[in-house]
Amino acid sequence: MQFSTKTTALSNIPTSCLILGVYLNGKLPEATAAIDKASGKAISRLIKAGDISGKTMEAVVLHNVEGIKAKRLLILGCGKQSDFTLKKFTEILRHAVPQLNRHSIEDAVLSLTSLPVEKASIERKAIQVAKTFTYTEYRYKETISKAKAAQKIKRLAITCTTSERTLAKKGLDIGAAIGTGMNTARNLGNLPGNICTPTYLGEQAQSLAKKNKLLKTKVLSEAQMKRLGMHSLLSVGNGSDQPSVLIVMEYQGTTANTKPNVLVGKGITFDTGGISLKPGAAMDEMKFDMCGAASVLGTMHALCELKPKINVVAIIASAENMPSGRATKPGDVVTSMSGQTIEILNTDAEGRLVLCDALTYAKRFKPKTVVDIATLTGACVATFGNVVSGLLSNDDELADKLYQCGLDSLDPAWRLPLWDEYQKLINSNFADIANIGGPRAGTITAGCFLARFTKEYKWAHLDIAGTAWDQGQQKGATGRPVPLLMEYLLNN
Repeated sequence: MQFSTKTTALSNIPTSCLILGVYLNGKLPEATAAIDKASGKAISRLIKAGDISGKTMEAVVLHNVEGIKAKRLLILGCGKQSDFTLKKFTEILRHAVPQLNRHSIEDAVLSLTSLPVEKASIERKAIQVAKTFTYTEYRYKETISKAKAAQKIKRLAITCTTSERTLAKKGLDIGAAIGTGMNTARNLGNLPGNICTPTYLGEQAQSLAKKNKLLKTKVLSEAQMKRLGMHSLLSVGNGSDQPSVLIVMEYQGTTANTKPNVLVGKGITFDTGGISLKPGAAMDEMKFDMCGAASVLGTMHALCELKPKINVVAIIASAENMPSGRATKPGDVVTSMSGQTIEILNTDAEGRLVLCDALTYAKRFKPKTVVDIATLTGACVATFGNVVSGLLSNDDELADKLYQCGLDSLDPAWRLPLWDEYQKLINSNFADIANIGGPRAGTITAGCFLARFTKEYKWAHLDIAGTAWDQGQQKGATGRPVPLLMEYLLNN
């Protein structure tokens, strides 16, 4: 997808389609009113005829409109002017894409001044435009004999003033990179477990590094992890024929002595629950249990596209959780890389077991901050559904930044308490810590577990169990929280 900017008057822009907005009850934004005037009231006649009222998600295409150089006008209903937020703006953009595809339009111009969003900068709107149109390009095709038809729209320009052009171009670049990163995460998440194994994830990380000079990647084997004392991570993959791996990706965009922000992703490529076997219903969705890892890989891909002057380290702890004669059993005790012993009361609480060793490994990079991302708990889904990710942190400033970045990027997270009162729920009679804390406060006790391995740096945990994929007939990976992570990293 190609993105560009236009500063020419709307009526003088030659394009296959000019995209404009109309508010509820036919109220015209300034730019739409200007085109209406230039076209001899073509839009007003459309409204008067009842073909469009401005309700959200309405769309009408006009052909061969006199007085303008565009071959078509795509008029989009925007709802109430007072309700037209950045979120609503993005919803309208998503709705525009199928309209363009329906008419086989390959190039279009989007008038941002006909879709004005209060309190949103030209850069922010440009980010949402490029992110949305790039996101809608994605088609899953790896295991389908006949893939869906490709998106028709190939080139999109946004209008802006000459003084806004630099920020608009910057926003388009950022949005396109985020959309690309999200699509990378989505494709990894959507792949079946017999293809997307821990080894496959390592190969994808190495492939990305080969194409980008600012990125270097290494993949630690089980033997190397054993020498490091990562017996908690290794215990998860004991029952599988697929070897576990620890993937380490280092993006260096500035001087080597600049402290990196570290991302840690949970990469359980398939989760049967192990000996604590899950119910059969919807177990196919457990291929999505590596979406934390997928979002980290997607974020690194986006960074490679943008090449910002920051340092970022990504660590992915990947294993397949299977039952077998070799599998870890409930009641087994393992020693983590930190030296702390863990009583494994439930082998289906495996994500924290791989993450804790990865979080200990993160200390060697002397991180500025560490954020781990994981499809960790069903309790988070029960609490938040698929709207917001769970957020826990040992640092208020870091938590506040991530919360605000979630709001700004429309990829929200909500903070839960990480109080000492919850820590006693994961005490064990036979080890330093138990890997579950009982039926209550499941998301919080999972965070409390991870917090015991992150005392030496600023750390936050994002539980994306509800936001990483959509369920039901439209099931598939969403690419979240790549927008939140990119917002945070670029702000740093």
